[in-house]
Amino acid sequence: MSPVRKLDRRSLATARRVVVKVGSSSITDGHGRLDVDALRALVDALAERRLAGSQVVLVTSGAIASGLGPLGLHGRPSDLATAQATASVGQGLLIARYTEAFAGHGLRVGQVLLTAEDTVRRSHYRNALRCLDRLLALGVVPIINENDTVATSEIRFGENDRLAALVSHLVRADALVLLSDVDGLYDRPPTSPDAHRIDEVHDPAELTDVKVGKSGSKVGSGGMISKLQSVAIATGSGVPVLITRADLARPALAGEGVGTWFFATGKRRPPRLLWLEHAAAPHGRVVLDAGAVRAVVERRASLLPAGITAVEGEFDAGEPVELAGPDGVVIGRGLVAFSSGELPDLLGRSTRELRESLGAGYDREVVHRDDLVLVAPRA
Repeated sequence: MSPVRKLDRRSLATARRVVVKVGSSSITDGHGRLDVDALRALVDALAERRLAGSQVVLVTSGAIASGLGPLGLHGRPSDLATAQATASVGQGLLIARYTEAFAGHGLRVGQVLLTAEDTVRRSHYRNALRCLDRLLALGVVPIINENDTVATSEIRFGENDRLAALVSHLVRADALVLLSDVDGLYDRPPTSPDAHRIDEVHDPAELTDVKVGKSGSKVGSGGMISKLQSVAIATGSGVPVLITRADLARPALAGEGVGTWFFATGKRRPPRLLWLEHAAAPHGRVVLDAGAVRAVVERRASLLPAGITAVEGEFDAGEPVELAGPDGVVIGRGLVAFSSGELPDLLGRSTRELRESLGAGYDREVVHRDDLVLVAPRA
């Protein structure tokens, strides 16, 4: 793994590869319809950076917002089916506008529809990375959106913020820029008269006393909490982040002193581990005894059959499961080497005993330490 890189905002001016995410509120008007002028202004800034030598990957919201007008809807649909249908109508309109705006700068775009798990699920992320790398090598600007027409509940919870963080890790970006309708993170709601913009954040602990709002705009699904969750994913995996307002995209990408800059706090990690921590939906749970919890947490050891006391749920070998202590507190996630049908006969038995009674292949780890991530304790 590469060491944590303490790049500051000035690095954006010469960054090799930048992921930029824009929210629906930044490219729609007061009625929730696509604001073509705002979209073109954003493209002007991105094209300038691209033509200056940087590779730019755009993660955009706006498919649902773009479909509201044509369908005669007055606000973001509350039911999933209508939201999916609206996205289906709006996606074509959105990409057409981007194609036209970038063409004005002599640049081509390529549409890529993803879900968060596509960026890190082992069976998908290699294909996604191969496509994105090839688009960039061909000089194309990839435009990524959440695949809202097939997404489920994630469509409602600022998923594109998290998607942008995962994409920034996937494409090995030098930085992630999150654009919205707020020019940075404030120490209290920005409408407060005594609110002050935070210029830099070196460590998440610095935000302990910061008060942020939960809701996004009436056409978007994100908010500052969603963005800070995205920041945690990106910075924790070695990618610094800038949050600022969309109309400040040009000075932001030039490395000027706008927005809030979050320094990287962690190292680059294998995509499967990022997936396990932030995107994987566990298929079941294995319960560990106290000794196994200490071995996994304190010594970073693999999980062996002898340390498991119970199996919950149904899962196949290779699927993600939760690891919980005897008190029910989840301490990690991992890719399990046995199915839920095989495990009960192995519990509490040493690898030597399993090898002697069941043969070679049954004496391996249930979850290898290379396929395991620790998570913050939760009940």
